[in-house]
Amino acid sequence: MVAPYVGSTGPMSRRSKVPEDEIYFRATRSGGPGGQHVNRRATRVEACWNVRLSAALTDEERERVLKKLASRIDKDGVLRVVADDERSQHRNKQLAKRRLRDLVARALRVPKRRKKTRPPKSAVEKRLDTKSRRGQVKKLRKPPAPDE
Repeated sequence: MVAPYVGSTGPMSRRSKVPEDEIYFRATRSGGPGGQHVNRRATRVEACWNVRLSAALTDEERERVLKKLASRIDKDGVLRVVADDERSQHRNKQLAKRRLRDLVARALRVPKRRKKTRPPKSAVEKRLDTKSRRGQVKKLRKPPAPDE
């Protein structure tokens, strides 16, 4: 049995749809405070995964990910996630990998289908009765017409 782990989106199995060997990383210099260390070390990590070429997704799953994450996927089908929270490249790499997997897991989640419901006949009648009563009250507030 696979032990679940808790990510930022809740429990998720370790069997992720994003295979380890399909993710590639790029390290660049991180901006912001940090002194000399941040100016000399490439601690910002970008995790990239090609959704279009991935063998881990079925055609249906690929379409769902491409549709839901369209704004985050470039023209080549590469999904990029950046992490520069930590001062360590290693920790940022782990963060970027987790964020990528959580993002894909959320995109693959199939929403429940909405069941059509109808209000009960009594509720419809009550609403219409209340509307007509309210209309009568408003009508009685007006001054009488001159021809009456």
